[in-house]
Amino acid sequence: MSANQRSKDLSALTDQLPPIIARNKIDRYLGGLISRGYLQNLDSAGKGPRRIKLGRRVGYMREDLIAWLEERASLEGGPTCDPDQAAD
Repeated sequence: MSANQRSKDLSALTDQLPPIIARNKIDRYLGGLISRGYLQNLDSAGKGPRRIKLGRRVGYMREDLIAWLEERASLEGGPTCDPDQAAD
């Protein structure tokens, strides 16, 4: 598995997120990486994660949100440090 593939594996979130995440609480669970307004815009364009709606409230199933994040995640910037190749 390449470094880029490892970086996109967000399965650790499975243990950290509740089963359903309300859109208005998304920034709390993702550290502000994605705002509820951004998700609302994506939802309107049909580009957001699969959502559930209860009345006027919108939420996301944990697995759907994680899969959506993994599809869009990318590794950018400098080279990653490989412990096996660290300087002596």
